[in-house]
Amino acid sequence: MTVLRIIVLFLLAAVAEIGGAWLIWQAVKEDRGWLFAVLGVMALGAYGFVAALQPDANFGRVLAAYGGIFIAGSLAWGVIVDGFRPTTWDVIGSAVALAGAAIIIFAPTAGSSGTETAG
Repeated sequence: MTVLRIIVLFLLAAVAEIGGAWLIWQAVKEDRGWLFAVLGVMALGAYGFVAALQPDANFGRVLAAYGGIFIAGSLAWGVIVDGFRPTTWDVIGSAVALAGAAIIIFAPTAGSSGTETAG
């Protein structure tokens, strides 16, 4: 259940942060109005709370791993919402970032038996 919880929380955090940033981008760059900016700020605030729900108590580890999720999620958001077409290098870079995130979060920590996840 812990692995599922970690994955779900990372996905929720990605939607909140990327969605919030996108809303602010729309307000500023696309003149969509201040309501978009306010909703974006609220979504970014929600991201902070969702990230804090991760079972791992190490802020640096959680945020470092989230960086990989953010990279992949940002590209996926661009494809789904904005019609962005990633290059092969975008996909490879995203896969490397996700692999790094998985290593950070799921690798055994000092003192573990090697079968436990971090956190």
